[in-house]
Amino acid sequence: MIGIISAMQEEIQALLNKLQNISTSTKGMRTYYTGTLFGKNVVLVFSRWGKVASAVTTTQLINDFNIQELIFTGVAGAINSKLNIGDIIIGKKLFQHDMNASPLFEPFEIPLLERKFLETKNPTKLLNATNKFLESYTSYINPNEAKNFNITRPKVVYEDIASGDQFISSTDSIKRLNHILPTAYCVEMEGAAVAQVCFEYNIPFSIIRVISDKANNNATIDFPKFANSIASNYALGILKKYFD
Repeated sequence: MIGIISAMQEEIQALLNKLQNISTSTKGMRTYYTGTLFGKNVVLVFSRWGKVASAVTTTQLINDFNIQELIFTGVAGAINSKLNIGDIIIGKKLFQHDMNASPLFEPFEIPLLERKFLETKNPTKLLNATNKFLESYTSYINPNEAKNFNITRPKVVYEDIASGDQFISSTDSIKRLNHILPTAYCVEMEGAAVAQVCFEYNIPFSIIRVISDKANNNATIDFPKFANSIASNYALGILKKYFD
């Protein structure tokens, strides 16, 4: 069984539309959808925003659904100038940018784990699937919708991600993140928490993020619309190639 999580239902709606043999269960105010997706047994759920919400959801998935792999997919804000709207980041190292238990521990270090970040493994298959998705991009993404969000030549990168319980929407915040975590390419609110739970339970995990904005003072897009028409279909295309 493969677990698939997003912070918003809009981010996985296209996957839900393709899910077959569906059964549902409600736990902790969340609905878990089990079924088959492109021939694979999966369970889909949206966690809600933030590190606590995603950690709770991930723990429930692992304990109740016997998953062997977890994939988190959703949107993120770019904090590296090389990224544009519509680009894809496959997470490499996941940092909690708001983790600071100093002077007891160094900044970013997770108490007792003795790690400042958690790292995904074996990205080759997912990167290949993402590149195949980009080769057939217009089969999944309406060109007019892409144009509406100023998406031109989307690309995929395998880079570090910063997570924290803050919505980053100012250039000052970006400068601060660039200073304290210079390798991070994007910022979001769940990935590093998912990574920590998966690490502690020894579950392989992947983080897929679609750049929806530049996390600055212009970060005013219609997030539900972007998630539903763009990010959700990115997830559909990438995971179809991945499961094939």
